[in-house]
Amino acid sequence: MAEDEFLLTALEEGLDDQRKRASLIKKRIAQIRRRRAMGASYTEIVSSNETPLIVQLLTESSTALDTWGAEVRRAEARALYEEGLTMEQIAEHFGVTRQRVSTLLRRTNEAA
Repeated sequence: MAEDEFLLTALEEGLDDQRKRASLIKKRIAQIRRRRAMGASYTEIVSSNETPLIVQLLTESSTALDTWGAEVRRAEARALYEEGLTMEQIAEHFGVTRQRVSTLLRRTNEAA
């Protein structure tokens, strides 16, 4: 149960980070709109060293979501397997192959 709480808390914190990134992206969008309305080119905007760039924030968001998604999939697969579901049943729930579930469970065991 402590592992569940740790994972859920980490996921909540990650979502908070995503909200902050989304807020920064919106601010950058507003800045870019203002600069474009004043006639600035994208080259000028990117070269102005105003950071973070939207593309950087999007990359960070994507990487974080991939990482959290993998952790949640592994933890959920492990929990379902420990509760008696077969790899085939878990695969059906997740929409993946049984081999993918086997890999998730193996990686969970290797991390332990």
